[in-house]
Amino acid sequence: MQMPDWFKPALWGAAGGAIALSIFGFSQLGWKSASSAEQFAQERSDTAVVTAMVPFCVAKAQGDADPAVMVKFKAETSSYSRSDIVSKAGWATLGGARFSDSALARACSDSLYTAKS
Repeated sequence: MQMPDWFKPALWGAAGGAIALSIFGFSQLGWKSASSAEQFAQERSDTAVVTAMVPFCVAKAQGDADPAVMVKFKAETSSYSRSDIVSKAGWATLGGARFSDSALARACSDSLYTAKS
């Protein structure tokens, strides 16, 4: 079968255009692959859960039976140490979990610290 002379350059042009459009779409237009979109959705979900749980963590901290823990928390200057105190006190433990959530502990300690100021 005889192909026209223009067919091969048109095919190369279409392939080059598809590659250029893909590069432009992923870099400038915000296109995402399925795995990165799933990761982005998971991060947004985790952030939403932490934001929703901070008031409960603060309420646990304010209603703690041991006031010495809150005194130690308020005296602490390091944000790492404050979130560690929140974790060890169990204020950032969700439901029946055995361990506290570190993101919730950081957010809760920040919220408690700004409420203190």
